[in-house]
Amino acid sequence: MARESCKRDLSLTAGTLKAATPAARYEKRIGSITALIRADFDKYMTVARRLHGPGSLGESLNFLLSNRIPRRHATRLMGWFSHIESPLLARASIAIWRLLSDLDLTDARIARFSSLHACFTRELKPGARPVDEDPCAITSPCDAIVVASGTIEDGRLMQVKGSFYTLDDLLMQPELVERYRGGQYITLRLTPSMYHRFHAPYDCTVEHVSYIPGDTWNVNPASLKRIPRLYCRNERAVIRLVLKDSGEVVTLVAVAAILVAGIRLRFLDLLMNSGCREVAQLPCHAPLAKGEEMGWFEHGSTIIALAPRGVVLAAGVTDGAAIRMGRPLMRRPAQ
Repeated sequence: MARESCKRDLSLTAGTLKAATPAARYEKRIGSITALIRADFDKYMTVARRLHGPGSLGESLNFLLSNRIPRRHATRLMGWFSHIESPLLARASIAIWRLLSDLDLTDARIARFSSLHACFTRELKPGARPVDEDPCAITSPCDAIVVASGTIEDGRLMQVKGSFYTLDDLLMQPELVERYRGGQYITLRLTPSMYHRFHAPYDCTVEHVSYIPGDTWNVNPASLKRIPRLYCRNERAVIRLVLKDSGEVVTLVAVAAILVAGIRLRFLDLLMNSGCREVAQLPCHAPLAKGEEMGWFEHGSTIIALAPRGVVLAAGVTDGAAIRMGRPLMRRPAQ
């Protein structure tokens, strides 16, 4: 009897193992790949640190690898891959992504994702980004690194030190350009590992959106140093906001990039992407409360915030500084 019982137990165990084998093998394979990457990662980082720096070989390689490829094809391929609904594939991709970046998902609303795209466009837990309620504060629309900021002089904005572009080329709307002469600008870069949704910087109404088709150059520092007028070359959406009570007009320019080429605006229920070939003018009337979600990028990218004369940069907002959505970005005059 004991022998028969043992046989039954072994048979049941074998059946269970057999049933679990495909998933177990897949998990084991993912674990092995991740372990191999982790084992070599320190070596890679040691070499990368030696190569890193302005004008370095590492920076040149970064530029070549991220730009001297068929950018539109790479973007479409990434779009296809990121939308594959497979929790196991998403888990493996995110594990590798964590190794290669500072990805932090502790404030994400959900812990597991069905696809890589779901992770890119993740929502946050309630209260993860407190919004400054000061009526003089125009808040940051996104998590970002401040790339450049300052006063708009002679209609020019700084891309990087020694390289400039014009409001005319960026906006392609002469009447809007005139509003910002002598005003302020801040360029906010969303890195790939950051939270990708952007929000209203003030109680406002979106009155107009212009979609401008373009290229998909990477917007990382290596590219900004090498591609003149990069923001004016890339696909972008010019979003015009009228602030509540004062009537001041603040404009957000959402710039797409390689692996992005997709800007979703919630209030228009519209995805703007590289499949569009013509400039589109989209009048609208969308009231938004400060901190309310406006839309998202399919991957990391850039937002350029423009404000009229009289608005100043908030304390602590300097080039190279990190800022989170909801924190003061600019200050408008007290009424």
